[in-house]
Amino acid sequence: MPTPKRTTVYDVAQEAGVAASTVSRAFSNPRRVNAATRRHVLEIAERLGYHPNPLATALQSGRTATVAMLVPDIANPHFFGPIRGAERRATAADITFILGFTEESADTERDKIERLARSVDGFVLASSRMPEATTAELAREHNVVLIDRQVEGLPSVVVDNAAGSRQIADHLASLGHRSLVYLSGPHISWLAGERWRALSAGAEERGMTATRLGPFPPQVAGGGAAADAALVSGATAVVAHNDLLAIGILRRLAERGVSVPEEISVVGYDDIFGADFCVPALTTLAGPQEEAGRAAVEVLLTKGSTRPAEEGPRRVVLPSHLVIRDSTGPAPE
Repeated sequence: MPTPKRTTVYDVAQEAGVAASTVSRAFSNPRRVNAATRRHVLEIAERLGYHPNPLATALQSGRTATVAMLVPDIANPHFFGPIRGAERRATAADITFILGFTEESADTERDKIERLARSVDGFVLASSRMPEATTAELAREHNVVLIDRQVEGLPSVVVDNAAGSRQIADHLASLGHRSLVYLSGPHISWLAGERWRALSAGAEERGMTATRLGPFPPQVAGGGAAADAALVSGATAVVAHNDLLAIGILRRLAERGVSVPEEISVVGYDDIFGADFCVPALTTLAGPQEEAGRAAVEVLLTKGSTRPAEEGPRRVVLPSHLVIRDSTGPAPE
């Protein structure tokens, strides 16, 4: 049985009564085609079952209509919101969305960027682990927007951890706590440093002592060592780098027979799915994570097109709020 003949750009051009180059531009560079003509071409193409070759379109237009998002840990529920928001915004713009994870490795992250660079129009890097100099160098060659990270001269989207960390300090101080310990995440994490700076400053303003311990793996498995270190510190309140670490801390404290919040209070960051399922339910700092992903793709799509150069790169800061649950209570007497 003979193979059906594939519809070509020339078939569409003949049927539509236009040049083949017009059909090609209708798909690859629609701004150069009259709106009515483009609608006519697309209608004919759909009726004939014509689909342009993505590689040919990319070569002609210099664009691939594809964006990539890289996250350090695909299993961390914190990234579910940004991934969902980014994918939905890309879909709304009729853009292909690629997701990759970097296993908390700066080298893996850079390698993936270099491998994908010719296949995508830009990158959304969530909680990038690369050094600032490396990130800035790559951004000079590729279209990059950061989530949960800020680098001088680069566009970014972050949740307001500074104000949020002060909310945590306010909450603990109001409960009578005079000391807290921050159990830090990876030393290469920008967020870990930002959260500690804001938290320690907020604690000092309220007459509290603050101690930083770690780094600890930002996962449930890291909670055992983190909890043990917190107990040795003698602090009455623990603030974990993220909710996964906080949940691991709650498990370890339960194993050791330490009552939460009667003997020690525990706070996390991110308000991940499941933070209210653990026992006790976790007090944590929340932010509009899905909006962060959506905003990052929006910045990527509009980067450099309408923003005056003198205004510099866009920096989107989203509000945060403390969700108070059962893991925090009055300081023990």
